[in-house]
Amino acid sequence: MRFYATRFNTVEVDSSFYALPSDAVVALQTQRVPADFVLHYKAFGLLTGHGVNPDALPKPLRELLPANAQKYTRLNDRDISDEARRLAFRMFAGAMRPAQAAGKLGCLLFQFPPWFKPETKSLDYLELCQTELPGFNLAVEFREPSWMTGAQEAATLKFLAERGLTYVSVDEPQFDPPTTVPPVYHATTPVAYIRLHGRNKAAWNKRGITAAERFAYEYTQDELFDIAGHVKDLSVNADQTFVMFNNCFRDYAVNNAMIMMEILKS
Repeated sequence: MRFYATRFNTVEVDSSFYALPSDAVVALQTQRVPADFVLHYKAFGLLTGHGVNPDALPKPLRELLPANAQKYTRLNDRDISDEARRLAFRMFAGAMRPAQAAGKLGCLLFQFPPWFKPETKSLDYLELCQTELPGFNLAVEFREPSWMTGAQEAATLKFLAERGLTYVSVDEPQFDPPTTVPPVYHATTPVAYIRLHGRNKAAWNKRGITAAERFAYEYTQDELFDIAGHVKDLSVNADQTFVMFNNCFRDYAVNNAMIMMEILKS
């Protein structure tokens, strides 16, 4: 972390998606970066409707699982009680406190799965997330394209803006008909947040591969110049603008991030 912070001024910690972090770990991460460094944390999968490994749950959460849950290798959203989910929110919030107290906490990234669709229960859940995590900046990423298609796009952005939820602009492979979120560059709060997943169309929907293989795409300089134009446009009205590279294969993300920094300086 110390070495990383000599090259970059922000990081998105995605390990918190797979297992709830402890406040001790977050405190160490906070201590190892400079005062002006910004830490973002991806919300635990249980909080975004993803399946989770029951063995990854801390003991207080495991004790709230159904009696037969231990036989599962993957828990679905329906296996989790409201009580367990509320406790997970509290534990996640508690873990974030050291970074928040040090003034180094940026966004809590809520990346929702493709089955999280623009309907009343989803909107209600977004409001619940905000209620359960008061005082935090929540950034929302969709994986279902209908959130940002046609008339729904304006409705989605309006909903997020009215509630102070940060929209996450994404760059990812595009298909016809659409199965991924289009690259809409927009900020619904004073924070602009962009995630670049690469454009590996061949691997995006492939089964049985690793996340690194899915995101195995190195942006060309021309592509980065084009994206940088959108970043600059967003930054005009934003207090902070974050560009996060998720093309986490080999050194692609690091190389692209360093090129992007040079482009944005020009």
